Amino acid sequence: MNPIEFFDTHTFRMVFFGTAVIGLVAGALGPFVYLRKQAMMSDVISHAALPGAMLAFLSAVLVFGTDGRNMLGLIVGAVVVGTVAALAANAIVRVSKIAIDTAMAVVLTFFFGAGMLLLNVITNGPFPGKGGIQDYLFGNASVITQADLVTSVSVGGVALVITAVFWKEFAVRTFDADLAVVLGFRARTIDTLLFVTIVIATVIGVKAVGLVLMVAFVITPPAAARQWVSSLRGLVALSAAFGAVGSGVGAYLSVSWGGVPTGPVIVLSLFAILLFSLLFAPKRSVFTRARARRRARFALRESLMQAGGAR
Repeated sequence: MNPIEFFDTHTFRMVFFGTAVIGLVAGALGPFVYLRKQAMMSDVISHAALPGAMLAFLSAVLVFGTDGRNMLGLIVGAVVVGTVAALAANAIVRVSKIAIDTAMAVVLTFFFGAGMLLLNVITNGPFPGKGGIQDYLFGNASVITQADLVTSVSVGGVALVITAVFWKEFAVRTFDADLAVVLGFRARTIDTLLFVTIVIATVIGVKAVGLVLMVAFVITPPAAARQWVSSLRGLVALSAAFGAVGSGVGAYLSVSWGGVPTGPVIVLSLFAILLFSLLFAPKRSVFTRARARRRARFALRESLMQAGGAR
């Protein structure tokens, strides 16, 4: 399919712009998780988004009598439960001797198990409008509507605004948690706000690509961008660009190839960007480091030979 035919079709436009927005927001906020060395936190959040979305569906149908598949309602439920999961993992580390990787694994499995139970209840129960609710498990970009796109842009914009307003606090807390406390920042408040933004970046893509693959949207762009830049602002900007471009290209390729799931193709596109960055980034690439090691070995050998000759 050529680009003109692609953008002439409403469904394909929604898939392209919807996934690009998801990639941009996730890429912009992913560096904070990447730099805190909590890469799997986005995996915890995405799995916790499942019970959050299911609870939001049940609340809408049983309590308010409205459409349970409303995108905004599902995002709100996923954000609330996802934030609780992120804070719970860090709280376990704070009050016990359990390491963060173990805490994240425990929290992930607990919330995912609860989500699968609720999904089974909804799938087998007489709930109106339950069709397609399982898309939150594996994703389905083709179901993105214009209303979903507007919601993703609005909610993602809120997350980016929060990040811009609290940029200094997020940066200090990310690089030096102790300094943030010394400067008088409220650590738990900052962590909560930071995790809320990361949760938003994660959950807005669950419907399109599924919770299984969403971790790649949050972590791969900053990992690639880190090979090219050294400042936080540059990292956030380039990571957002990589996320948007990789997602857009992946969406286009998945449609052009026909019948190929969008999420996996986007993940492969993001991986291609990471691989290119690892190989060809001017200062941190594999080839650059290999040349530096060869030069260091040569210089060491020369100095040892000169020292031997002097004796």
